[in-house]
Amino acid sequence: MKRMLTGLALASAATVIAAGPAQAAPAQAAPKNPVAAVQKQLVPGTGMKWTERTTLTSNNVRNIFVRRSGTVQFSKTGVAASDTTGKLNLTASDFPEDAPEALVAMTKPEHTIKVGNTSYLSGNIWATMLPEGKTWFKMSRGPVGGLTGLYGQPVNIGEPATLKTLLKGAKPAAGGYAGKITFSDLNRVSPSFHSSMAFISTTAKQLKTEISWRLDVDAKGLPTRLVATYPMSALAGSSAKGTTLSVDTRYSGWGAKVEIKAPSADEVTTELKDGNDEAPDSIELPFGVSVAK
Repeated sequence: MKRMLTGLALASAATVIAAGPAQAAPAQAAPKNPVAAVQKQLVPGTGMKWTERTTLTSNNVRNIFVRRSGTVQFSKTGVAASDTTGKLNLTASDFPEDAPEALVAMTKPEHTIKVGNTSYLSGNIWATMLPEGKTWFKMSRGPVGGLTGLYGQPVNIGEPATLKTLLKGAKPAAGGYAGKITFSDLNRVSPSFHSSMAFISTTAKQLKTEISWRLDVDAKGLPTRLVATYPMSALAGSSAKGTTLSVDTRYSGWGAKVEIKAPSADEVTTELKDGNDEAPDSIELPFGVSVAK
C-alpha cells in the first residue's frame, strides 16, 4: 500500500488566580516538565496504557467516530513496541444488506501490533484480504495503529523528541500545558506520525495545518490526558471543509511491566489472497474514504 487518499463527509486555559481585596493569592507553581518525567519511564520491559475517543464535529453536531485503546512498551530511547485496537463507531445495520463485504468489515475492530519497525495488522478490512488460515498481515514500516489509527491521536507522547517539540512555545495551563503544533512539525520529528502520513496524499497546505492541544500531567509530570483538535480537511482535503476532528486520549499505568510480542509466525502472511504484497488498487471505505496505491 503506497498511500491513502482520504475523503470524508460526516455530521459530526489558563488558570486565573484572583486577588483578594487585601492581598493577592500566591501564584500557582508551573507543572513539572513532562519531557523529563517521560524520559525517566523509558525502561525496557515497562510501559503504559491508554484509551481514546475521536469525535467529529460538523454544523455544531458532534459524533463519536472512532474508539481506540492500547498498550505501549518502552525501550531506553522511546517506544519499542505497541499493541492497539481501534473500532469505527459503526455497526453492520448502518449499511444495506447488499453492501460490499469490505465495507461491512469496517464495522469490526482492527488490531495492530508493532514491534520495532514492523507492523502486524488483523481484523477489520484486513480479514477480507488475507488468504485462508492467516489472520495477520505483516508490513515493514507500517502504521502504528492501522487504518483506524489515521484518525487517532497524532501526537505520540512516548517519543521524547516529539514531546519536546510539542512543548516548544507551549504555555502552562491549569494542571498542564496548552499550545499548537503543525502537521509538518510532527511529520519531521515523529516516526509514528510519519508512518501514518505515508498512507495519505497531502498537499503542502494540508501539512501547514495547526493542531490545538491541551496536555494534563500528574504531580510527577507524567501525562494523564491529551486532547488534540484540528480541521478534518488536513486529512481529507476540501471535501471535509467545516468538519473538526478532536482526539481525547487518557494515559495510565506508567511503569507497569509490559511485554509485547509479534504474532505467531504460522498466523502471519506478507501476501494478500490475490498474491500481492500491497492493497488492491482501490478500496472504498465508509463515508467516502478511498484507499489506493
